[in-house]
Amino acid sequence: MSLRRKTSSGFTLVELLVVIAIIGVLVGLLLPAVQAAREAARRMSCSNNFKQVGLAMHNYHSAYKQLPRHYGGTGLGILDGNNAWWEGSSTTNNEELSALVGLTPFLEQQALWEKIASGGSETALDPNGNPYPLPRAAGQLGYWPPMGPNPRLDRNGQESRRFVPWVTEIPTLRCPSDPGEGLPAGGRTNYGVCLGDSWTQTWDHGPKNHNLTMGDNWRAKYFTAADRGVFSKRKDTKFRDILDGLSNTVAGGEIITDLGDLDKRSALAAPAQSWVVDDNPMLCVERQWIDPERPNFWCGPTGQNCNQPGRLMDGDNGRGMNWAWATMSMTAVHTIRPPNSEVCTAHWYDNVGTSPPSSRHQGGVHILMADGAVVFITDSIEAGDQNARTIGHPWGSNRPWNAGAKSPYGLWGALGSRNGRETIEEQLNQ
Repeated sequence: MSLRRKTSSGFTLVELLVVIAIIGVLVGLLLPAVQAAREAARRMSCSNNFKQVGLAMHNYHSAYKQLPRHYGGTGLGILDGNNAWWEGSSTTNNEELSALVGLTPFLEQQALWEKIASGGSETALDPNGNPYPLPRAAGQLGYWPPMGPNPRLDRNGQESRRFVPWVTEIPTLRCPSDPGEGLPAGGRTNYGVCLGDSWTQTWDHGPKNHNLTMGDNWRAKYFTAADRGVFSKRKDTKFRDILDGLSNTVAGGEIITDLGDLDKRSALAAPAQSWVVDDNPMLCVERQWIDPERPNFWCGPTGQNCNQPGRLMDGDNGRGMNWAWATMSMTAVHTIRPPNSEVCTAHWYDNVGTSPPSSRHQGGVHILMADGAVVFITDSIEAGDQNARTIGHPWGSNRPWNAGAKSPYGLWGALGSRNGRETIEEQLNQ
């Protein structure tokens, strides 16, 4: 009788370590792919949201035969004692509503629109969960005015935060790649309308005076020369005004919201002077306000080989922090500086300046064309002479306002002008 020795099979310690190492390598290779797939999905969702905004614009135009007015709404306050549009008011909106407000019923936000249009007496909740009282002036009326109070967050003790629509976030206006949420913002937005390839200091008020009366001939002349975008300021525009063609003209751009991290694309830098950024869009760069070691950020207190901006405005005055407010930093873009460049404004955050589109996507931004198409534009798009003064600048050479000139900002500027007569030879949406 023979005995057979029973043996057991298994991994040696070396073999086990090799298997673990291989699994680690595979996971290391897989995780970036998973992250890339997730960002691709977020980018596609962002594009779809912007497409909905484009459809809303077209449906609005079909209904009203014009685009929603940027800087629209009601006049000056009736009980606040203010006589300038930049002052806060709880009894009117001082014609400071963005074009996005008019789009709400076309973005499947009919309930929100009805709250805006009717005013009512509902207020937001305080930190203890109790409704805020109506602000003093609105309290004298007993209700919010139709079309709401002034949406800006920096006046009258931030009374506009008590108006529910102005602090409501609309999902369609948010890009999933942008992590910004909550205070100090009102209702954030990642999409803004395009004001074209030019601006001058006369854009402070648009074609009107500070008290919203019609301006004089001087203002009208320079404003008209710089009024080159699909959207304007306190002025209606229609598809018929886009002489360069809907498919060749930018109607809106993506923007990031401020995270309080001194990002040059979301925190506003400004010189203390007026009439200087429109004379040279590269002003904030040439003053060495950007940190060379962190080129996406403004120079901070510990920055080396750079200068801190003359003025720096972020938080509730940063980019995209208030979808209802029409000021350029909140809900508008220009085609002057290339995508993902710095926001350099003149003097103050409700003033005017270069407001490029920006995004959390790699290498570029989504752009909405006037025909409703959404295209991805890279940061390296040809942008002409970046030191050229803007068209409409009062102190240009020859004919001062240079009205009707070809955009000095190359292909990028040409895409932003609605009637510059530039020839676009690029196929953007292949």
